[in-house]
Amino acid sequence: MDERRSQICLGLDPDPAGLGGSITDSTEGSPAEAAGAAVSAHCRRLIELAGPFCIAVKPQLACFERLGWPGWKALEEVCAAAREAGLLVIADGKRGDVPVTARAYGQAMVGVTDSPFGPVQGLGADAFTANPLLGEDALEPMVAAAEAAGAGVFALVRTSNPGAADVEDLPTPEGPVHEHLAGLVDRFGQRLAVTDSGLSGMGAVVGATAPEHIARLRELMPRAVFLIPGVGAQGGRPEDLGAAFAPGRAAAIIAASRSIAGAEDPATAAEELRSAVWAVSG
Repeated sequence: MDERRSQICLGLDPDPAGLGGSITDSTEGSPAEAAGAAVSAHCRRLIELAGPFCIAVKPQLACFERLGWPGWKALEEVCAAAREAGLLVIADGKRGDVPVTARAYGQAMVGVTDSPFGPVQGLGADAFTANPLLGEDALEPMVAAAEAAGAGVFALVRTSNPGAADVEDLPTPEGPVHEHLAGLVDRFGQRLAVTDSGLSGMGAVVGATAPEHIARLRELMPRAVFLIPGVGAQGGRPEDLGAAFAPGRAAAIIAASRSIAGAEDPATAAEELRSAVWAVSG
C-alpha cells in the first residue's frame, strides 16, 4: 500500500435529497428503503473511486440513522464495502452520555451486547468519535470498550465548526477548555494500544479551521493521532497543518467529505489532497 494513503480519510455524509434517482435501480419498498439503497450505492461508489487514495472511511452516523432501519442497513453495507477495499472504518457519531449509557454506546460502536438469545454484535468499527464534555467517568466506558476490542477512540478536543469557540475556547485559570480536553485525552493514552512509533489508539479530533491551536495541542497530546476535519469545504488548508505531524507522518489523518464526494472527479480530488498533505507532513 502507498504509505501516503495513511493520511487521508474519506468522509461519508450522504444526503439522499441530492442523489437523484439514477444512482440505484431500486424502486420497491418504502421511501426510506429506496433512500437507503441510494445512499448505500452512492457511498460504495465513492469508496470504489476515492478509496485507493485513503486509509479509512468516516461515515457520519446521523446521515444513515435518519433513514431508520434502511439507513442502518445501508451503513452496514458501506462498512462492509470499506473493509473489502482494505479501509478502516471510523464511526462518526460523537457519542457521549452518563456512564451506563456510554457503555451501551461502546457496545454499539465496537463491542458486543450479551442477551438471553446470544451475543449481539455491534457495528464493529475500527474506531469511533466520542464527546468528552461529560467528563472522565463518561468517557471511561467507551475507552474500555475500545480497549477490549482493540479499537480506537477519537475524542472531540477542538472541533472545526465556527461555534467551537463558544465553549471549547472559553478561558479557565488553567487554560482554555480545549486544553483541559487535551489533557483528558493524554491521560487515557496509555490505555489503548501504543504503536512502535509511540502513537496511541486514543486520538483527538482537532479541526483544520483553527490551525493556530494545533502546535499547542500537539505539545499536550504527543502520542495522540489527530483526526483533522475541516479541510476543503470548511476552509481549512493542508499547508497549515504541519505541526500536527510533529511525531511523524502517521500522527494525523485528514478527513475530507464534501471536497471529495462533491467533486466532479472524486478520485482526482482525493489524490490531490493526498499529495498536498504528504508535502507538509514531513
